[in-house]
Amino acid sequence: MRSVNDLKGVDLNLLVVLDALLAERHVTRAAVRLNKTQPAVSHALARLRVLFDDPILVRRQGRLEPTPRALDLAAPLRDALSMLSGLVDERVFRPETAKREFRLSMSDYAADVLLPGLVRRVVHAAPGATLALVSLGRDAALAAIRAGEIDLAIGVYPQGRTDDLRTSHLFDDQFACLADATSGAPASLRAYLSRPHIAVSASPEDNGEVDAALAARGLDRRVAITLPHWSVAPRLLRGSDLILTVARRSLASRQEGLVIAPPPIALPTIPLVQAWHVRRDYDQGLRWLRTQIAQSVAADP
Repeated sequence: MRSVNDLKGVDLNLLVVLDALLAERHVTRAAVRLNKTQPAVSHALARLRVLFDDPILVRRQGRLEPTPRALDLAAPLRDALSMLSGLVDERVFRPETAKREFRLSMSDYAADVLLPGLVRRVVHAAPGATLALVSLGRDAALAAIRAGEIDLAIGVYPQGRTDDLRTSHLFDDQFACLADATSGAPASLRAYLSRPHIAVSASPEDNGEVDAALAARGLDRRVAITLPHWSVAPRLLRGSDLILTVARRSLASRQEGLVIAPPPIALPTIPLVQAWHVRRDYDQGLRWLRTQIAQSVAADP
């Protein structure tokens, strides 16, 4: 193991290149990510191989694959670079004078529940800050975090600590059925399955909890309409026998002419979380924003 004195002869910029190479597993893509030339990254890879006495990346079946030694380095390297970034690059974040854009992905539901309170807090405490929102599917949002395209994603994501992602739990919600008052809510699973449904999915690739729960019992529902946003769905229910099954908290102010009932099938709770990349752990501005989000939830349960 190297001592601090041993590091005097090491170009720490090589570690940044190593992190990009292990993430991209492609010299040209790593060069684009680092805003460097391809020859410069190739030269850095040659130096890394000498530094670690290991090939780092080897070509197998036409693609570069990390060696076992490189895989062992990946997680501690990311943590170390994140810490160094926090120590060197990040100044103390002062919300009252900050000029910064925060890039977030929120589902339509998360925006409806969280955004009013969050905007009030941010506008008051950090008038120079900007919130730029996109709405991405689950897999796309996590990929955007990993690529550095967004700072934070709020939605229903796997919880816990992974090698590169962190999450913070905000609250749990329950599913509920919404239907036209004349047609009424389905009283049984058979009635539920006999009626057409509105499905809400930000991406066709996202598998929803409702369909997953039905599939686990060998059942499926007839989806008549698939929407990327749920907010228009209640208007489509009026005068029809359609059923919408979504988070209960989103339905609080949308009951006129409609009825709300529990689903006739056991469904998991809906854990809303905020997710970010480990390299942003020491980003003081993002820490501040995550705190504002959590406090906004606590103030408006």
